[in-house]
Amino acid sequence: MAILSTLIGIFAPMFLILSPFTSYTDQILSIHRTRTSAGFALDIPGIMLTASILKIFYWPGARYDVALLVQAFLMVGVQMTLLKVALDNRPAWRGERPFTEVGKSYVETGSGRPFDFWRWKQQRPYWEYLVFLAFGLLALHTLLQPDGSSLYTKLIGGLGLTIEATLPLPQLYANYCARSCKGFRVSVLANWLFGDMMKMGYFFASEPGRVPWAFKMCGMFQAGCDVCLGIQYWMYGEGETIDDIETRLS
Repeated sequence: MAILSTLIGIFAPMFLILSPFTSYTDQILSIHRTRTSAGFALDIPGIMLTASILKIFYWPGARYDVALLVQAFLMVGVQMTLLKVALDNRPAWRGERPFTEVGKSYVETGSGRPFDFWRWKQQRPYWEYLVFLAFGLLALHTLLQPDGSSLYTKLIGGLGLTIEATLPLPQLYANYCARSCKGFRVSVLANWLFGDMMKMGYFFASEPGRVPWAFKMCGMFQAGCDVCLGIQYWMYGEGETIDDIETRLS
């Protein structure tokens, strides 16, 4: 058991640091090659960028494992690339500007989300949101100078990890609506599942206090969702979506 813990302690941090590249490079290349991001949930880069930025600002107060911090920085770079490629190659769909007139119901803006969040037609609002988030957190950190015991540190850490735990949910919903996993690369799913195993082993084999319990709880929830994605892939495969079938029969 001691040997296994030692091996996990050596290889798991390396895998965590490289996971942004191993998990998403194939998806980026696939979208670029096929010139379409249809079937890929655009919420994935939105979730990962938001969560990773929050985790970066969580570190000064929590001082969690450095491998997880390095992973968060690398994830921001990879997800920004994925977002850019997905936006450049997304199918035609309705979107609105990030802010609507005062008093206008968000239901009227088209996407069913407040201010059409992450459903904007133009690319600029996506990058504006990320800049505002990062500089807003930087301003709060400069003002509050939080430590590990502060409510702010606990709040920002819990929020970031909770958001990251929801990562598989948009893809689960997209696959369910389409009755197909077409457009979602099996390599991403395989890396998610393997990453879950490595993370759980690393989290629970680490010294007490090295990895906060918030990481462990959110990791277990995300692992369960990834298993559900695997079941969807087994059930639906990469066959025609409902839209493809309706188009062919019309």
